[in-house]
Amino acid sequence: MNKALRNLPQIETVLSFSEIKTLAERFSRPEVVSALRKAIEQLRHEILADSTVALPDFEGADFASLVAADIENARSPSLLPVINATGVIIHTNLGRAPLARQAVAALRGASEGASNLEFDLESGKRGSRHTHVEALICELTGAEAAVVVNNCAAAVLLGLMVTATGRSVVASRGELIEIGGAYRLPDVIVQSGAVLHEVGTTNKTRLSDYEAAIDETTAVLLKSHTSNFKIIGFTSAPERGNLAKLAQERGVILMEDLGSGVLIDLSPYGMGEEPVVSDILKAGVDVVMFSGDKLLGGPQAGIIAGKREIIAKLKSHPLMRAVRVDKLSLAALEATLRLYSAPHDPVKEIPVLRMLADEIESVEARATRLGKELSNLESLQLEVTPSIARVGAGALPERDLHSFSVSIRSDKHSPDALCAALRQNKPPIIARIERDRVLFDMRTVNDDEIDVIARAVTRIANG
Repeated sequence: MNKALRNLPQIETVLSFSEIKTLAERFSRPEVVSALRKAIEQLRHEILADSTVALPDFEGADFASLVAADIENARSPSLLPVINATGVIIHTNLGRAPLARQAVAALRGASEGASNLEFDLESGKRGSRHTHVEALICELTGAEAAVVVNNCAAAVLLGLMVTATGRSVVASRGELIEIGGAYRLPDVIVQSGAVLHEVGTTNKTRLSDYEAAIDETTAVLLKSHTSNFKIIGFTSAPERGNLAKLAQERGVILMEDLGSGVLIDLSPYGMGEEPVVSDILKAGVDVVMFSGDKLLGGPQAGIIAGKREIIAKLKSHPLMRAVRVDKLSLAALEATLRLYSAPHDPVKEIPVLRMLADEIESVEARATRLGKELSNLESLQLEVTPSIARVGAGALPERDLHSFSVSIRSDKHSPDALCAALRQNKPPIIARIERDRVLFDMRTVNDDEIDVIARAVTRIANG
């Protein structure tokens, strides 16, 4: 056996050393034991790879400091705030929509003590959590009634379980979507207990296809907004109004899975392709589902709006308790929805909409400022250059957002190494790599984050 391996001490021996005993008092014995096992196992691997590796002084302060650092790291939160410099506004991996300051304040208020989540302040009796946002949603969308669950996938599942279990759901083949995490609409339909009846083709579905598919088993005509892909060229799909008329004539429900819900017209900002929820309901759709944390700009939630009798059945279904929204999301959602009404301007106060609508001159100014702060670093090749940002989260996949980025190449670090170092910053900074350069896209970076990025890049470049 390798001599160095024989010299690795037993855990109990190390625990008897004075410096390590102090750590056990500072933290806890199980934490110290776990950190010691990790450290000694790492040394074992190093020795097997290189027999000349020198062992540390296990009784010394330096080794104890390494053990303490490992424990501190293990105690650190896993979920951290990061700086999104990717140019993807609604980044699914980075938490989707950043909340407005009013939503953050509401969330904090609901979390710091008791709240009237399910308590009627007027009667002094049990209330319903649904009442806190239902009137607001109805006012903004024109719906007769509304309810909120924990995400849009849950909204679709609940909607289909209530309306179509044991019956058939007619859907166009061109709208049987898959989104991130292998979430497939056909699988959700099956899980709801409904039977999927596909009609049309990938690129063309006619009103007559739906009409021919309706029989005595049909409960729902399901329309899904293809927000994360586009089929162009030889395509066709029936108008919502015509589908609504057909559903009414045949006594079935027209349901739409909108995915990313928009409450205002985005066409002034070059994004008119995304349908507005109120327009969908005006077209005659009976019930529509959409997300709270995408283009609406709020917390994770699945919003269901539409006909009163359908919403009433959803509220009373046993699955509702399993998918109901929590108090923190409700508080943040209520505050976000209020920003869509006067005297507020949602485009100025909701971060997602603000980033979408931000004038290119403002984005360029932020890029110029960061470039100036980094211009004295001799080890960096730096450019302020036009770039393309994205909406993200499966919304408007073909829509380019003109942006500006600070592009850097380091003499000391590869792009991958530089990005890795940025991710270790406090707070972590998430950039993107294009053409062997690291890009900080300034459409998703706010003014307060510029100095943080500059300090991090300077530290890494000079390290």
